[in-house]
Amino acid sequence: MAAPRAELASTAALRDTMSAYYRGLGEAVEKKTAPVAWCTSVGPAELLRALGFVVHFPENHAAMLGAGRTANRYLPVAHAQGYSQDICSYLTSDIGAYLSGESPLSAFGLHGVPRADVLVFNTNQCRDVRDWFEWYGRQWNVPVIGINSPRSVGEVTEAEIGDVTRQLEALVPILERVAGTRLDSARLTTAMSAARDASALWERCLTTATHRPSPFTFFDGTIHMGPAVVLRGAPEAATYYGTLLAELEERTRTGVQAVPGESLRLYWDGMPVWGRLRALSTTFAEFRTAVVASTYCNSWIFSTLDPADPWRSMARSSVELFIARSDEPKERYIERMVKLYDVDGIVFHDCRTCPNNTNSRYGMPRRLSERLGIPTLMLDGDVNDLRCFSDEQAKTNIEGFVEQLADGRAAAGRAAR
Repeated sequence: MAAPRAELASTAALRDTMSAYYRGLGEAVEKKTAPVAWCTSVGPAELLRALGFVVHFPENHAAMLGAGRTANRYLPVAHAQGYSQDICSYLTSDIGAYLSGESPLSAFGLHGVPRADVLVFNTNQCRDVRDWFEWYGRQWNVPVIGINSPRSVGEVTEAEIGDVTRQLEALVPILERVAGTRLDSARLTTAMSAARDASALWERCLTTATHRPSPFTFFDGTIHMGPAVVLRGAPEAATYYGTLLAELEERTRTGVQAVPGESLRLYWDGMPVWGRLRALSTTFAEFRTAVVASTYCNSWIFSTLDPADPWRSMARSSVELFIARSDEPKERYIERMVKLYDVDGIVFHDCRTCPNNTNSRYGMPRRLSERLGIPTLMLDGDVNDLRCFSDEQAKTNIEGFVEQLADGRAAAGRAAR
């Protein structure tokens, strides 16, 4: 039986950081101290913070519903409104929770999700975010604005960056009217600097997992990425990641292992299965297998953000986002990650209601396996809808995959002798 894993002491600071964010959001709503903007997780958060908005990220709220395993209670409520069971279960669980008058944010003193003064989307992820925001816009009769980004982007072009830049700039007059203030370039520079600093620290946290044994796993990352999502453009994010990085670097020096007895290392592509994070983490650990890196957590690294060129660098970060790319650059990226983290195999999560962040349906696993010479595993599931996930099937498939990897390693060792 595997030894118990050492928990990250930084988790206490994470709870404090996230609680302060939610309480601040609630206070702004309750006391009307600041206008409220909703923003998609990779939308223009820096611009909104520069204009004085407090910012709510509904994908974060939906992930809380998934992690709390309450999403399936709300999905049928949205389906009864005409939303298909096949579309994003983030969208349907969030709308269902709103219609049910319930939210995990009540633990922080909020009476449900905060009512928006404006909703700002970016379709670089998918069309669903626009439909999602427009539903709330109709409920509250408030502006819904955003950026219609290019999709399936191959080599990023100046034309694409220019298009998104112009769309970003066009948001400003509307946002200024809602906020009741003019955009201050110094405040935008400050927000961009904060976002860049947090992004750089988050990247350093993730890359500590290149160390053997890894001090950090994908499952840790899905929890500790919270500030990178909801506090982008705010100084608190960088403060937290400085704390986390110090602990992870200390772990590498002292040999503290995220997975005791680490034997195999994997890469995870696709969305988390929020309601089964602990179960999956435990299953992999039982087989002394560390999932050391992921496309998902790395998607909140925005290395091209530049305070000296805010508009074009925000646009470039949007266009270059992994989920918005075509298969060829996606495969090149995963190949780099496989080599950087020295992994033995790749897990592809086939997420039922998120085809936009599922990369296992058009031959990518086989192409990468043939090119890199490592096996791949497909796990069926969903980001929030647990009806699409089987614990027994997942454990059986993971066990078989780990045995395949171990057998391959043993055969390679015999051949080398």
